Amino acid sequence: MLSNKKMFQLSVLSLALAGLLSACQADKPGSPMSGPQPLAVNASHYHNTQLAGAEYQVFTNATGLQVQQGDTVLGQHSGRFSRLTQLPLMQDSTLLAAMDTDSNTLYLWRFAPAGQTPLQLVHRQLISSRVVEDLCFYQSSENQQLSLFLLGGRGGADQLLLQQQQQWLTQPLVIRELNVPYDSTACAVDHTSGALYIAEADRAIWRYQAEPEADEGRSLVQVNKPFGQLQGEVKALQVLTDGSLLALEEEPARLLHIKSDGRIAQAVNIPALAEASGLALSTQNNRETAYISSEAADAVQQLSLTLPVTAARPPKTAVVQLQPTLQTEAALARGDVMDDPAVWHNPTRPELSLLLATDKRAGLDVYNMQGKRVQQHSVGRLNNVDVRYGLQWQSAAHDIAAASLRDDNSLQLFAIDGTGTLHNAGKVGTTLTEIYGLCMYHSAQSGKHYVFVNDKSGLIEQYRIDTDGIGWQGTLVRSLHVPSQPEGCVADDKRGVLFVGEEDEAIWRFAAEADAATTGEAIIRVDGQHLVADIEGIALAEHNGSSYLLVSSQGNDSYLVFDATAPYAERLHFRISTNPQLGIDGVSETDGLEVTTRSLGPGFEQGALIVQDGRNRMPEQGQNLKLVPWPQILQHLQ
Repeated sequence: MLSNKKMFQLSVLSLALAGLLSACQADKPGSPMSGPQPLAVNASHYHNTQLAGAEYQVFTNATGLQVQQGDTVLGQHSGRFSRLTQLPLMQDSTLLAAMDTDSNTLYLWRFAPAGQTPLQLVHRQLISSRVVEDLCFYQSSENQQLSLFLLGGRGGADQLLLQQQQQWLTQPLVIRELNVPYDSTACAVDHTSGALYIAEADRAIWRYQAEPEADEGRSLVQVNKPFGQLQGEVKALQVLTDGSLLALEEEPARLLHIKSDGRIAQAVNIPALAEASGLALSTQNNRETAYISSEAADAVQQLSLTLPVTAARPPKTAVVQLQPTLQTEAALARGDVMDDPAVWHNPTRPELSLLLATDKRAGLDVYNMQGKRVQQHSVGRLNNVDVRYGLQWQSAAHDIAAASLRDDNSLQLFAIDGTGTLHNAGKVGTTLTEIYGLCMYHSAQSGKHYVFVNDKSGLIEQYRIDTDGIGWQGTLVRSLHVPSQPEGCVADDKRGVLFVGEEDEAIWRFAAEADAATTGEAIIRVDGQHLVADIEGIALAEHNGSSYLLVSSQGNDSYLVFDATAPYAERLHFRISTNPQLGIDGVSETDGLEVTTRSLGPGFEQGALIVQDGRNRMPEQGQNLKLVPWPQILQHLQ
């Protein structure tokens, strides 16, 4: 039987054969990397830093960390440091990070030459989660977060949040744990594209996503011979200004310039170093200078690399960031389980209101306003759920929840009594073959209750829910269509309008009354910028006479607010990010959402946005719901 390690190597080779064989050949023209030249400094790690037009040298050796300008020492810190990395903060300062290898302690310094204390220790932390092999910063201009990756060599990495929305955290926070290859040796991040590169010893280089809420999928960049060009163990990585990559092999010391498509542009041997381990970059006037060092503290080698003149890659535009202030307990099963939320309002005590959430594997979970699971109804695979009020059941006043049941393509009904207890109220059969999304409608004209339910084919059916005082019955009254698969929908009871999300294309508007025309109008289109397929959850909010549509844009892990009346102008584009103070992670891959502007009790007196979190982190566990107070959204709408 093959060992796990050999099986993994075979899988890497298979991937290489499938797509990388042609991309791994060196370009004939090459990239103009000059031969290495020694510097008059011995260091295990070395950086040349430009701040406010002046050059400074930052390096580690056997005695510790040292910062100097020419022969003038500006600051030093004793210790046995490895994996020195830096990130310019502004023109006059830079952030430094290194590991003390004796104690596995992380050190962070701020170097500001003009300050009274040029080298200032800002944080020191013992890392107990893993032995750290490498460090790399990530500054997200789009999500306004600064984080640091701690790469372990035994199949794991941590992402520490250092700063959010220009505010430094009092204590770095682990916001993500990554599964990375065993024997990972080096990392680097492209701050513009958000790509995280990880070297797997002498076997491969992989590309991940650096955003903490992003998908953890990976792609292969380079692989070892005979299918690629890697020969030795990769000990360091650096990203060039054009997005290409430098990879430093340890023994024999060799520097590879790898283009973004995986092709090797040039390989340069470093014969002056028996073993190489440190790699840093300095950029000036379209010229990149690489500094290569060794743990043996030999003389640092300098190489110049002139890149073709290319258009600057602008940073991504910042997106408004909101923070959740409450989350529910996680779903009991890991994976894609939870889908759509709804709210039941307690009429007299809003703090006793409830959150309903579908479980696509088991049924319906009910949570209180502290996020605790208080009821479970194992009725089958429910997809979407909605709530309306005031319908007789079992000879008493009840409210109603309806959900789409995928087991038998039916409507699963629940009666909600005055205490908030849900009761199984039976099912209504449909003609659908792949039941999917659902929403409810209470007609202001007739007082009747309806359920809109759709099918993956694009068919939408409208059922009237009637009562004889004892039980509920459903009657099909109308059918609608959109061109391709829909899911999320919401009905405006006040105006008699139905909004339906056609996942890959548009949001549609229909008249909601049972005797209205069946033709609809596409009012908001997927634009690939703000609204990115899939269109998932859709909800409606009323505030001071204005009506808003809130939509989850699953393709870019964001949310949009539109006017719910023509011309349906976009009012806000935002994301839901980490709440460091409460230890709640951000939100991504949202399916369903709900919004209310009625009180849900303390902390949500003006209502809340409730969203399903497809990747529940801090720690990694089953999906859950996150709540954002409505005023956080409202302040951006006024």
